[in-house]
Amino acid sequence: MILLKSLMNSNMCKKINYPSAERNKFYILEVLQKHIDPKIPGKLLEIASGTGQQCVYFASKFPKILFQPSEIEDQMFDSIKAYAVEAISKNVKNPVKIDVNTDPCQWGIDFDYDYVLNVNMFHVTPISCSIGFFKNCSKILKSNGLLFTYGPYANNGVLTPQSNIDFDKHIRQRDPNCGVRDIQDLRHYANECGIILQIIYDLPANNKCLVWKKEVK
Repeated sequence: MILLKSLMNSNMCKKINYPSAERNKFYILEVLQKHIDPKIPGKLLEIASGTGQQCVYFASKFPKILFQPSEIEDQMFDSIKAYAVEAISKNVKNPVKIDVNTDPCQWGIDFDYDYVLNVNMFHVTPISCSIGFFKNCSKILKSNGLLFTYGPYANNGVLTPQSNIDFDKHIRQRDPNCGVRDIQDLRHYANECGIILQIIYDLPANNKCLVWKKEVK
């Protein structure tokens, strides 16, 4: 009993919790539930899983979907694993290291995913990562497969409200290669890879969830 308690405490210490991720997971789930049938088995790849707290939460709501978390930051792996160990549904795989700018053959995953999920990556990475995301996800996603991308976005050159404008300015001051992306630019990159924007959901905290679909070849 003492050993079990010690292991549980050790696991708790490894788990990183981001309050914003905890808040936003409910809104993202509402979108996922509109497009993923929980009764049909499937596979979902999450690109840039961060702490792992959202991935495990979503997995608990879709027990027939096998979730594959991933990260490029090594320091996040222990947190993702710690959350996955506690997942009651046991449908979360060990995380893999993924750089979206590399060939998917190097990712160590299958090439038959039904869904891809990405939360809050585009605006904190160079535009090459957005391009690489669509280019390489198109290779591992089934025809008619769906991609979900969440975060702040501009649209047709317009970014609102002022808080998002200030946020974008702050990001670009820290790294000129990063910043809030425009949906129309992303559509262009996606379309070149056979991925089409289906619907835009306006969500709380001035964020959006975009749902994309890979065309049938």
